[in-house]
Amino acid sequence: MTTGTGPLRVLVVDDEPAIRRFLRAGLSSQGYIVSELENGLPAVDVARRKGTDLIVLDLGLPDIDGIEVIRQVRGAASAIPIIVLSSRDDEAAKVDALDLGADDYVTKPFGIDELLARMRAAQRHRLQREGEAPIFHSGDVAVDLVRRIVTVRGNEVKFSPREYGVLRLLVQHAGKVLTHKMILRDVWGSETDVQYLRIYIRALRQKIEPDPERPSHILTETGVGYRLRVHD
Repeated sequence: MTTGTGPLRVLVVDDEPAIRRFLRAGLSSQGYIVSELENGLPAVDVARRKGTDLIVLDLGLPDIDGIEVIRQVRGAASAIPIIVLSSRDDEAAKVDALDLGADDYVTKPFGIDELLARMRAAQRHRLQREGEAPIFHSGDVAVDLVRRIVTVRGNEVKFSPREYGVLRLLVQHAGKVLTHKMILRDVWGSETDVQYLRIYIRALRQKIEPDPERPSHILTETGVGYRLRVHD
């Protein structure tokens, strides 16, 4: 994986040597430049100095919690993609990390292919945000963010203002997990009942999915939120 100026630099922050060795081997074999840290505070410093292009971050660190690392990195106005590695299976930790600005999470144990896919999605999201492309394409769905026109399999599809608001937000953060709280706050302006959001997600799937019962575009992250998949 490369950026416009060379191979992507990945910082692995984890206090388990075995995990760091596994990630170094797996990521280096794919062309990434990998550096390692076992503590969180030095990682914050690296992010502030723009010394990496992407962070793979464990939440359980010896010096400070990974949640605090995310808080400080985002507080420094850094948009570096952050993929959380967590052995915690509680949804609250995942939601907290995402609400603070993490791009995605992978729960231990994990496979390197899954992590690589999440990293590619996070990088695409960053590049998309920087480029602010006016037309979004993914598979058979196209969204013109300027003219507010959505086409599915070549046919224009109409949406209510709130349906479009949810879709627009998912498109603007394509590939990134958005929590229920984030979507409700942005589209509704408050943290209203999440059941309203489920109703609108169902309506969107009816309009854009080939099979709404087996969605391939708008994916559910159980107990957390939703993700708009970017099809290559």
